[in-house]
Amino acid sequence: MHLQTGGQVEMEWFCSGKSGMVRSVPGSMMLLPAGTRDSVIWHGATQRIVAGIEPALLKDAAEQMGIKGLCDFSLRWGFRDERLELLLTEMNLEMRSGWAMGALYGDLVSMALSVALIRRYGELSNHIPERKGGLSRSHLNHVLAYIEENLESELRLEELAQLNSLSRFHFARSFRESLGETPYQYILRKRMQRAKRLLLSPNSTAAEVAKKTGFSDASQFIRMFRKATGVTPRAWQRGL
Repeated sequence: MHLQTGGQVEMEWFCSGKSGMVRSVPGSMMLLPAGTRDSVIWHGATQRIVAGIEPALLKDAAEQMGIKGLCDFSLRWGFRDERLELLLTEMNLEMRSGWAMGALYGDLVSMALSVALIRRYGELSNHIPERKGGLSRSHLNHVLAYIEENLESELRLEELAQLNSLSRFHFARSFRESLGETPYQYILRKRMQRAKRLLLSPNSTAAEVAKKTGFSDASQFIRMFRKATGVTPRAWQRGL
């Protein structure tokens, strides 16, 4: 997949004995299925995000969605898709930050990208089975208790889904339908609540709080705390 982020140029493509000319602008995308043999001439300079998606990841996403058989894609030149653009942009930002938001966030974004591709452009997308409703009260309570008990650990989507024997896809959707927020949003909110309780102690340090709230290190904790509250942990303590 290609997402153009800067520049406006004419793009000439050649593939399977065919050719064409496309006006490529920021937001323009290309989708090249596995095995595509092509060549492209850019008549000018551009900036772009290029993402190679492993077939195994798409296969896993399709299976999580209950799709039987292969899911193929058609070659697309110069199309627009706001959701794919947002997901690719977010993945690029996270990659450049060293995945600062954590592994669970990476799980959700990569799954969302795979699911969006299959739903919108997969040849079998109209056969995706629907699952309505959220988690049962007992299942939801089980997941929330597990999260609370393991808030200091690196929680993964597969780990949470297995608690109720659900696929990652159905668990993530059911969780959001139950609580109105994604597993990542819920866990981050709970970690911020615990961090604030720990920061009530004037002698607490960012490193200590980070360790007890599931952040990889003090810098990640400080960055996420500032994003959530608008101030650093130390400034928050001073304002008590």
